[in-house]
Amino acid sequence: MLQPIKRETQAIGILGIALLIVAAIGIHQFTHLNAGQWYLFAMALWMFVGWQLWRRLDLNRVSAQDALYPTLGLANHLSILRGGLIALTGGFLFQPQATGLMAWIPGVLYCIAAILDRMDGYVARRSKHTSLLGNELDTVYDALGLLVAPLLAVGYGKLHWSFLLVSAAYYVFVWGLYWRRMHHLPVYPLMPSMLRRTLAGFQMGFVAFILLPCFHAPLTMIIGIAFMLPILLGFIVDWLIVSGRIPATATTQQAFNHLVLFSHNIFQPLLRASVLIATVLFIFNGNSLSSIWASGLLIIAGATLVGLVGRVCALALLVLITLLHGDKQIDGIITVIIFSSVWLMLLGTGRFSLWQWDDRWVNRRDGEEQS
Repeated sequence: MLQPIKRETQAIGILGIALLIVAAIGIHQFTHLNAGQWYLFAMALWMFVGWQLWRRLDLNRVSAQDALYPTLGLANHLSILRGGLIALTGGFLFQPQATGLMAWIPGVLYCIAAILDRMDGYVARRSKHTSLLGNELDTVYDALGLLVAPLLAVGYGKLHWSFLLVSAAYYVFVWGLYWRRMHHLPVYPLMPSMLRRTLAGFQMGFVAFILLPCFHAPLTMIIGIAFMLPILLGFIVDWLIVSGRIPATATTQQAFNHLVLFSHNIFQPLLRASVLIATVLFIFNGNSLSSIWASGLLIIAGATLVGLVGRVCALALLVLITLLHGDKQIDGIITVIIFSSVWLMLLGTGRFSLWQWDDRWVNRRDGEEQS
């Protein structure tokens, strides 16, 4: 049963190589970039994508006890396509940013990859083709994308190099687990957390957007720090749990539940208030905004305050502030807007929110039957 899947994988690999050759020709014709270097980097990443797939083909089943699927299935094809898009994006590493319309290509490629990250799971569940393979490819390709795209953003001067700590955290975490098992040290299970998945998803979306040429440093660097801090904190806490430094007991779970309640009832509502106050100060702090822009910012900040699809409003406010502020100097007011908006996107708006449809959308698993 494994042989047909191997042939299917080989066909996908050959098709990918052919497309990379065509893309390299286009890079040579329409940009000033080194097409040969682009091809080498993209090809190396595509080989890595294929290798990660090939070594896991025997996981193309629902569980270890079930039979193999006869084909990879559409959901895994989407995951492989995501890996291919990451390879295409990685071809631009260590080269100057392209100009004109071509400057949009890396960001657009990675934006599509980020969208596919949500779609492949949906397709797998709707088509009843979930697999161990799909789960592993999802994690591996996420980690690859969150290494390639931030590295490219650092090269373009849009992220501080310290953001690469987030990219390295996954690989350090996996190596740490391997090291503990090799030395016969216990590895404890992680406590369930929806936030872990949310942080990864928003991180991918953030990096995808800042690769677009309409977003400028130093604002993107500050946004990167706002994203980086909770993600690194999450990795540290997870490591303390799996290594036994924080025991996974009922008492520990209760302490985390109390922390979640404090955030929901106090911290997140305070973030909403700080967004409105900082936005008002931004408007009346010498920024020459038209009445339309000022009114729009106030409406979005007001909707954030009352928790009316607050995550969406926080994202909209962050995008508008980034576009309006451009590459001007950062002050304390902008910093408060950025940190408050980013953390609202990651955590949600908390208690006393009018409508939290966006919370339910972020936390649900698309394609599952809704009760």
